[in-house]
Amino acid sequence: MKSVPLNAFPRSLARRNGARKLRSEGRIPAIIYGGKNKPQNVEVSAREIGDLILHSVSENLLVDLAIKDDANPKRLALVQEVQHHPLSGKVLHVDFHEVSPTEKVTIMVPVETTGEAAGVKNSGGVLEHVLFKLKVRALPKDLPEQVMIDVTSLELNKTIHIGEIKAPEGVEILGDKNIPVVSVAVPRAEEEAPAEGAAAAAGDVEMIKEKKEGEEGAAAAPAAKGAEKGAAKGAAPEKGAAAPAAGDKKAAAAPAEKKK
Repeated sequence: MKSVPLNAFPRSLARRNGARKLRSEGRIPAIIYGGKNKPQNVEVSAREIGDLILHSVSENLLVDLAIKDDANPKRLALVQEVQHHPLSGKVLHVDFHEVSPTEKVTIMVPVETTGEAAGVKNSGGVLEHVLFKLKVRALPKDLPEQVMIDVTSLELNKTIHIGEIKAPEGVEILGDKNIPVVSVAVPRAEEEAPAEGAAAAAGDVEMIKEKKEGEEGAAAAPAAKGAEKGAAKGAAPEKGAAAPAAGDKKAAAAPAEKKK
């Protein structure tokens, strides 16, 4: 990664009110830490830092920070973090991490693809990004702004994993080698089509079942009606049988009264 020059100034105004005043004057509050020096509050031009970020591939910037009237006026630093306004997108604060040109550092870099995947071109697949950033380690001068992956030969249902990515010279890609980064998948509409057909088939089976149950119910209705009639007929003899029982009782009582 090529370093770019950036001017900075020691910051005297602190806290929220001081930061607001700086921004109103066209400067951005920042801090530099790391290395052998203590963390130091500085300020940079809003226009200069905005132009650097605008014209860079990512916010991974290596800067030659020139701090005016400082005991260590020249420092090599990485832009560690940039805070933006949630609505306007303007830069609010910048963190610089001082590094040594002879020591390796670890950063997160974005992943980009080049070429048209064979699985997309020939089979109608969809290219999917599974991992958007990779952790890399290298000397500051060798750090990449992004990692490029050629997906031209990637077929349908195939995946490129971390271990299959060719790192730039002097760069080590960290992480589990089996983690997927990009893949070519079958479009979701085609995956959902069989499921819809299966649902329709299941619906047909249920309709047939309901129809059979309806037919069985219709056949059972006359039988139930006949059973009710039979039950009604069977009840008549029981009523008739109760009458003689009452007559017998009356006949038995008559001789007893005559004997008296």
